[in-house]
Formats: sequence, C-alpha cells, structure tokens
Amino acid sequence: MDQDMVVLARVKLLSANRRVVRGAEGLWIYRLLTQVEPEVYGSKLAYVLVEASASPLVREMPGQRLALLDEAVTVATALGVANPYRAKVLARALAARRRELESRPAT
Repeated sequence: MDQDMVVLARVKLLSANRRVVRGAEGLWIYRLLTQVEPEVYGSKLAYVLVEASASPLVREMPGQRLALLDEAVTVATALGVANPYRAKVLARALAARRRELESRPAT
C-alpha cells in the first residue's frame, strides 16, 4: 500500500468538510481507505457505491451499475457483524441490486 496515497486520501477526506464524500472522488477515497481500515470506511464505500450506481453517468450502462452494486454488497458483507452500519448498508446494497436485476429485460 502506497502510504503517500493513503495520506492524500485522508487529507482530501478531511478537507471535504462533509459527512460523506460522494462521486468519483468519494469512490477513490473510500476504496483506498477501506483497504487500510475496512471497519471504519467500508460502510461509507458501500453507501457511495450504491449512490454511484444510480448516477446519470452510469444510468445507461447496466453492466457498470451491476458491477458497482456487486462491489457494494461485497464490501458491506465483509463488515464485521458488530459494525453498527453493516445491516443498514447491506440491506440498501442488496435492495438496489435486486431492483437492478428486476429492471433488466428478460432474455
């Protein structure tokens, strides 16, 4: 793990002055920091992944949406059962993934 990148991610997170950093920057920050401290940042990563899957940029790319939601489910599932946010973010990720699969045309 590149410690300079970890420090940069932490600085960006602190300088954002928001509870959750969203968009591409949030994905980068939380993906990196979840590797270092999964119990601290994993729930925010799962949240931002679900949010990103609904963004207009990926709305027309069903494969990309499903990949983001699969990642969100994986991250949320990996959280410890004692994590106070696990149940909420896992339920949110699973529901979004289910809606995505149900909205796909039958082949």
